[in-house]
Amino acid sequence: MPPSNRLKIEAPKSLATLVAQRLREAIIDGEFALGEMIPEETLASSFGVSRTPVREALNQLQLAGLVVIRPQRGSYVFEPTEADIAATCEFRCLLEPRAAELAYRNAREATAAALQAAISEMEEARAARDAVRYGRADTRLHEAFFEHCGNPYMQAAYATAATKIAALRTHLSAPADVLRAAGFEQHSKLLALFRAGEFVEFEALMRTHVTGTRNSYVASLKSRAAA
Repeated sequence: MPPSNRLKIEAPKSLATLVAQRLREAIIDGEFALGEMIPEETLASSFGVSRTPVREALNQLQLAGLVVIRPQRGSYVFEPTEADIAATCEFRCLLEPRAAELAYRNAREATAAALQAAISEMEEARAARDAVRYGRADTRLHEAFFEHCGNPYMQAAYATAATKIAALRTHLSAPADVLRAAGFEQHSKLLALFRAGEFVEFEALMRTHVTGTRNSYVASLKSRAAA
């Protein structure tokens, strides 16, 4: 007989992986600004580790697009260009509606429940004027389509940009989104269209929503540059 799963031992996560997870959260939540230098020595001291796992963590985050390592200069949080933002948003416009349609076929109720939970969290975050909490809930809403779509290739494709998308959302749009109703109302409408299986209208609204996000990102970038 095969051994019970109760006897399975999970390998502990490496120090580099733990550091990468915490640093990823810090970048996404806005604890580091876009373009800010990430001092290895300070991080190592804060985590109570040597600089080796910090360097390994930074290499992992560079692969995810969150960090740029410049030889002889140091490591920096990524800084998007307008072209990068446009490409990311077009990627979303192409992939998210299809993922939503597959999620509807594959796990309709579970997806709808995840969307509703995210919207409820966003509503509470708006009431509290908590941009980080709003951004996290916004991210969970959009990722729910991929989580339930049942297509591992589509999930892998989205994963190549998901962390960067989450960071852009927190840094460039969530501070404004938490104060205005338009984006929140679009999310609620997307849920209604998903439940109804109206994917022609869903795709059109998703493109409108993501295009608005792109414009918000670009305006925020220009404002930051002017400041």
